[in-house]
Amino acid sequence: MKRCLLLALLASCSASWAAEHRPLLPEPQSVHYGEGQLAVGGLNIQFKAQPSEEDRFAAGALSAGIAGQTGLHLSVGTSPTAGKRILLDRTAGVDALPVPGEKPGPDSREAYHLTVNATGIEVSGKSSAAIYYGVQTLLQLIEGAGKTAFFPDVEIHDWPSLAYRGTLVDVGSEGPMSTESEVEQQLDFLAKWKGNQFYLYSEAGIELDGYPLLNPNARFSKDQIRHIIAYGRARHVDVVPAVELYGHLHDLFRIEKYSDLADFPHGGEFNPANPKVKALLDDWISQLAELFPSPFALVGFDETWTIQKAVEKSGESATPVQLFISQLTHVAKGFQQRNKTVLAYADIMVKFPGIIPNLPPGLIAVPWYYDASPDPEYRYWLDPLVAHHVPNIVASGVSSWSEIAPDFDKTFTNIDTLLAAGRKAQTLGLINTVWTDDNQVLLRMSWPGIAYGAAAAWQSRPIDQATFFTSYAQAVYPPAAANEMAQALTSLNKAEVSLQKAVGVSTMAAVWKNPFAPATLTAMNAQRETLRTVRLEAEDTQEHLMRALSLGVTQKSTESFLIGARLLDYAGMKYIYALELNDLWTTLPKSPTSKQLREALVVGIYNSCHSRLADLMDAVTELRGPYREAWLSQYTTYRLGTALGRWDAEYEYWRRAQARLENFAGSFQNGEPIPSSREVIEGSHNE
Repeated sequence: MKRCLLLALLASCSASWAAEHRPLLPEPQSVHYGEGQLAVGGLNIQFKAQPSEEDRFAAGALSAGIAGQTGLHLSVGTSPTAGKRILLDRTAGVDALPVPGEKPGPDSREAYHLTVNATGIEVSGKSSAAIYYGVQTLLQLIEGAGKTAFFPDVEIHDWPSLAYRGTLVDVGSEGPMSTESEVEQQLDFLAKWKGNQFYLYSEAGIELDGYPLLNPNARFSKDQIRHIIAYGRARHVDVVPAVELYGHLHDLFRIEKYSDLADFPHGGEFNPANPKVKALLDDWISQLAELFPSPFALVGFDETWTIQKAVEKSGESATPVQLFISQLTHVAKGFQQRNKTVLAYADIMVKFPGIIPNLPPGLIAVPWYYDASPDPEYRYWLDPLVAHHVPNIVASGVSSWSEIAPDFDKTFTNIDTLLAAGRKAQTLGLINTVWTDDNQVLLRMSWPGIAYGAAAAWQSRPIDQATFFTSYAQAVYPPAAANEMAQALTSLNKAEVSLQKAVGVSTMAAVWKNPFAPATLTAMNAQRETLRTVRLEAEDTQEHLMRALSLGVTQKSTESFLIGARLLDYAGMKYIYALELNDLWTTLPKSPTSKQLREALVVGIYNSCHSRLADLMDAVTELRGPYREAWLSQYTTYRLGTALGRWDAEYEYWRRAQARLENFAGSFQNGEPIPSSREVIEGSHNE
């Protein structure tokens, strides 16, 4: 009993001291703070043994990180020097990247031990990855500023709860194409949260010898891929090819030369019965396996929507199960012969139950589910795999592919619930996916979701959703601005969730929707207060972001969030103004005088300045420029014209509405019956 009371007292004291210090993300497995502190100034960085290139990189990252936070420059040396030091002690091999059969836990390759006391700092672990992760935690421990900066006394023993902690980013297949430098920034960011796999998603966006017609303006060259791989490795992130080798290949089949390889002309899925398909697959597998040194390959096989129709069309005796297994077995063997462990999505495996018992040996299934549903929904995708002892890595999603701003409520709950279900199913890890299906998406807004997924897969306890934005902001932004950024992210999320209540989950599509359609007007009329809430929350977001800018946050860090907030504000304004115009219209007599009509419409509706239509045109044109700049800061020009075409069409809609209302009011004769507002705005009353 006395021992239990003592342990409880120590835990209480530790929690109390932890509350006085910066939050750590991900939360270490074991943290014990002391009462002292160690000044940053005067420290130097050393190695206990002869350092590898990876050890030197970790030391350089530590020195640069300290300089960035405090302005103090710590030297890095291999020979002992006078003064207190930060000692990096790798006790075994380099082992920079995860491999098949990786195990998590306190004795794992990635586990690290970190101590800070009056004599100095020591970071130790078996591998270079362990040292690097200890460095990331050490950088989060810094308190104070400038010459007064210090490390608190602390002892941390930390390790991953899952061996594989991946993020998949659609870097240019479904939507915009990230630049090489942007992918490198994504790798920097992922490494900060101890993620160890980056799944580079490509449908047909990687240069392959012999296919000059395949997306020549929207693909990474082999040299770019090699640069990205090397960049990731230095940060202990394995860059894994995430390709599609059954469905999602319209980019290939739209080329007439390859259209006959599809199950339907210019479709999206291979025809496994065509012998030319296997020859192409063998070529692609060979080139991809040689290009990517990763011991893993994610081969897709998700959403093969036309497989049943393809079977019916062929008139053969083959079943969807047989076609799927035939294609998957061929692809899996191709990679396995090149020493790759193969992963494939599990949605079709579960849809056609006969697939799972016949999966190729050694394959890892990837059950994915992106909703914030109760546990049984997740178990639906996991139980069939568990029943047949198929190893799995679960895949969550950052809900941003059809939203103006990410829905972090859904994202965080999805990650938490899927991880909980996955742990029960003995999952090997997590792949947190980031998609860009709507090509208006500014991907940098999704970064908090990337951080959440990586951190949640490392730590054992669920992340506290209520305090996440605070912890995240303190780890990412200058201390003076962290609170403003946390509040900005909170309000941005609220605005997105509120808009979904009014218009549905596809909020980006709602931006371009006709607000005067009768069904839309009826639906929005019931959502007036919600739309007003959207605007208030979006405006609150903008105020916090503007204050954060004044407190040292860079424009690059805020531009995408600011555009997201302004676009949410515009969406709310658009529907509110449509309702107000329709309200005013319905208050007119059925046959008004021309004076009554002009008085109702000129002031406040279509006047060239200080009117609702002028507001909408101003909002669109003022946002278009910053949106274009934000796009070009993270993407190539691929699909930019298509994206901007939406903005141009939106402006043109309101410009024509203004002209039509003005012409209608100018030509209206006393006593004429008036058509509906929609008929006038869309010009159909003259047809």
